[in-house]
Amino acid sequence: MPKLSTPPKGPTHFDMVVIGSGPGGEGAAMKAAKAGLSVAIIERYHDVGGGCTHWGTIPSKALRHNIRTLAEYRANPMLAPLVEDYQVELPTMLRAAEGVVRSQVAMRHGFYERNRVRVLRGRGRFVDAHTLENEGPHGAHESVVAKGFVIATGSRPYHPPDVDFSHPRVVDSDTVLRLQETPSSMTIYGAGVIGCEYASMFRTLGMKINLINTRDKLLSFLDDEIIDALSYQLREMGCVVRHNEEIERVEPLDDGVVVHLKSGKRSKTDVFLWANGRTGNSQDMGLEALGITPDSRGQIRVNAAYQTVVPHIYAVGDVIGQPALASAAYDQGRFAATHFVEGPCDGRCLGDIPTGIYTTPEISSLGRTERELTAERVPYEVGHALFRSLARAQIVGQTAGMLKILFHRDTREILGIHCFGYQASEIVHIGQAVMKAPPPHNTIDYFVSTTFNYPTMAEAYRVAALNGLNRLF
Repeated sequence: MPKLSTPPKGPTHFDMVVIGSGPGGEGAAMKAAKAGLSVAIIERYHDVGGGCTHWGTIPSKALRHNIRTLAEYRANPMLAPLVEDYQVELPTMLRAAEGVVRSQVAMRHGFYERNRVRVLRGRGRFVDAHTLENEGPHGAHESVVAKGFVIATGSRPYHPPDVDFSHPRVVDSDTVLRLQETPSSMTIYGAGVIGCEYASMFRTLGMKINLINTRDKLLSFLDDEIIDALSYQLREMGCVVRHNEEIERVEPLDDGVVVHLKSGKRSKTDVFLWANGRTGNSQDMGLEALGITPDSRGQIRVNAAYQTVVPHIYAVGDVIGQPALASAAYDQGRFAATHFVEGPCDGRCLGDIPTGIYTTPEISSLGRTERELTAERVPYEVGHALFRSLARAQIVGQTAGMLKILFHRDTREILGIHCFGYQASEIVHIGQAVMKAPPPHNTIDYFVSTTFNYPTMAEAYRVAALNGLNRLF
């Protein structure tokens, strides 16, 4: 591995500076530090971890776990009498999730300390291609010089100018986790991943939910059967889902929020949640002076190696747009740092990334959908395993859902895995390991020639494989 020259003496000179300590920034900083580089990471928040740790993935999934635990207790005939009169307010559940955030922050602080990554508080702005001016929390300014940079500043909810987010009853996907009381009803505008997750989460908590979708179906990038299953489950839970709707105006009042749609429909709920799009955090960083011009949503264009138009300045994570997943951001950061240290990499960053959507039940998918395979005229077959036929699902009372395997009729190569139901985001990884194996080990035959523990959710792979193979002739 070629080593970079020793950096000049002094605390402000580094081999690499990473802006942002979320998953993408952490992946880049850890990889660079392990390679022996002097590394600094700049974080504007008072703790490391980024939006993922403090107001995104971690607190929302911890909240979801608490809500689901309470719901499972209430659904259990043996435990229901103990909790039927037990009312838990949303702020109480949010405080319970704070412990997870603190644990995550402490763990990540340990990573940086052990690997001698210097953490600088403040906001970084480029002065030139190799110099950042870091404005500290108390207004102090410090120049930081480096040979390479990784921009991992993440994203924030998009705020349209005609919606008053200063009103306490109007929230976005970040500020919804700061509600000080439990609303009885909520309108969610935007039925993407975030909107669907919060709709199922808050409906499980007992809120009346209006979910407004600007498109003709939910999560159109998923397999059609999974979309249908999610739509059915949301309606079965009692969510009101409205498709092909757009907001005309949002009218906040003292006792609620009235949403006026262009179709003429109106609804009034206690709280309005905007969950329609996000903006990359690339503003006021001095990028334009370097020839790096973010698009209208603040996203930075990069090449296959995550380089901007300035080769030694990389960008990873949400600030570059899709797939906007914490797991992908971490891998992108590691790849960018590897490219900086070693030069052109033989391997590429993972292309097929599993999608994890934490609705109720969960959704996870990998690979191509039936719609895509049909358009490509690929001869494929389908194997299904309905969760209601699995002993483990019956034991835990989670019988809604299925595992779906798409495979090539002739070669039997696995082409796609789609799961909807209990522990879907875990189940998909078994199929991912087989799908990514080199031929001829990436076929559906693996699941019928391998013994699975019983009773487990993983057994769904054997059931689905036999179901699919029985369709061949």
